[in-house]
Amino acid sequence: MKYIIAIIRPDRLAEVQRALVERDIYLMTVTDVRGCGRQKGFVAHVRSRAMVNLVTKLKIEMAVNYEFVDAAIDAITLGARTGETGDGKIFVLPLDACVHIRTGTSGAEAIGP
Repeated sequence: MKYIIAIIRPDRLAEVQRALVERDIYLMTVTDVRGCGRQKGFVAHVRSRAMVNLVTKLKIEMAVNYEFVDAAIDAITLGARTGETGDGKIFVLPLDACVHIRTGTSGAEAIGP
């Protein structure tokens, strides 16, 4: 099992979801986040001080079984890519355990297909 975290442009969510559904991947959590990477945010001047404002992004989190890892990465990459700075990043982490609260199942079975 792997835990995938992707930071993407907000306007690319529909394309990412479409690409994931085409690969039978439906389970995800999406959160509005702000941050800066290579874009370095944007500078605004407030009361004669330069302030770095953070860029609005979306964070997609999903737990997937091993057989869906490559498909999920490919789908997110395909859907999120514009070819410009700020397209985002994908992080893949090991997932030691998963427990489905309602049924009590654990491991790969808890994540489901």
